Amino acid sequence: MTDNDHAVRSEAFFSLHHRLPRQSPGSDATTRRLLELVGPLPHRPRVLDLGCGPGRAALLLAAEAGAEVTAVDLHEPFLDELRDAAGARGLGDRIRTVRADMADLSGPDFPDGSFDLVWAEGSAYLIGFDTALRDWKRLLAPCGSLVVSGCVWTTDTPSAVARAFWEREASLRPVAADTAAAVTAGYHVLGVRVQPDSDWDEYYIPLAERVEAADASAPGMEWALAATREELAMRREHGTEYGYACYALRPADPRWTTRPETAADGAAVHAVNAAAFPTPDEARLVDGLRADPAAWLPGLGHVALNGPDGDIAAYALLTRCRVGDAPALALAPVATAPDRQRQGAGQAAVRAALDAARLRGESLVLVLGHPEYYPRFGFVPASRYGIRPGFDVPDEAMMALVLDDSVPVPRGTIRYPAAFGV
Repeated sequence: MTDNDHAVRSEAFFSLHHRLPRQSPGSDATTRRLLELVGPLPHRPRVLDLGCGPGRAALLLAAEAGAEVTAVDLHEPFLDELRDAAGARGLGDRIRTVRADMADLSGPDFPDGSFDLVWAEGSAYLIGFDTALRDWKRLLAPCGSLVVSGCVWTTDTPSAVARAFWEREASLRPVAADTAAAVTAGYHVLGVRVQPDSDWDEYYIPLAERVEAADASAPGMEWALAATREELAMRREHGTEYGYACYALRPADPRWTTRPETAADGAAVHAVNAAAFPTPDEARLVDGLRADPAAWLPGLGHVALNGPDGDIAAYALLTRCRVGDAPALALAPVATAPDRQRQGAGQAAVRAALDAARLRGESLVLVLGHPEYYPRFGFVPASRYGIRPGFDVPDEAMMALVLDDSVPVPRGTIRYPAAFGV
């Protein structure tokens, strides 16, 4: 294919998509849910929306999060649409458009550490998920977050037809593989959401209507229509095999090194727990859980160290508990050495333990703790899910975190290991 042929086809493809509300599966509800996963943002957060298209997410972020959005796309007509929509909604002073290639974010518009939130719905595939994780991290301010989505396999055995189709577009992996890639790239996972079928409808229903009304005689349009009809048919016939997953990520705190505890850490872990609490009960709890094969899950006790070879500053432990007969995890104890408290060590240990739980395929974590502290990790009152302990505690202190919302959340009474003594 000549460069001219490619340009004609690209123009036809974009023409087919002009003035559609979305350029990938999505919804305002999903955008809002991802914002919830990110957690509190600074006042007037600086947001970089990459591959913004006509700017549906950019408009919502500006209007509802009070963000100052830098919206980036290579296709100038999409940016024109966004500028028009922003002006009509009184958001022209909140949204700045930049025509640029997300694969080459150099220059004065994209300095290091300049954004509180980097947002990329349905666009990272253009450069590859792993490349996006690597290259976009430098753009984040301290405590900044990355929201990125990509197409994933939702079955362990995708058909040869679906594989052949997607291998022409992008390299698909399961959610667990993308999650592992994010952790390996130095991020903590704040949350993952597989988009519902309704998000595909918001994209494909208007697109299908456009296909039926399109003029096939326009240059390159015959190719664009054939490619789009193939994509629509693939979703119709094989849509249960793949989907879009959205990831809310935050770079790990560089002040702390985290890793699973080892057998050699036993004495140091005991000492941190003994020093962090007014009684030795929590230190003894760890010893009791470690001795219980029904409760202990190797690799789910994590430590935070001040540097790769530093002393253990904090500890977080997840062990097996149950809600009724369904498996869950109990987060306890979480301990930070007194001289390291309020420096982020405890948070680093907790986030590392939660990441490890996601990679194991766990779906639910429970914690009894301070309601001012644990919501920063996404915990909410467990009673929202019909989950309660078998003893009296304030409702706001018994909390739950759903790691995988594709798994039904069990209802019932929490059954703790014997070492908890409850």
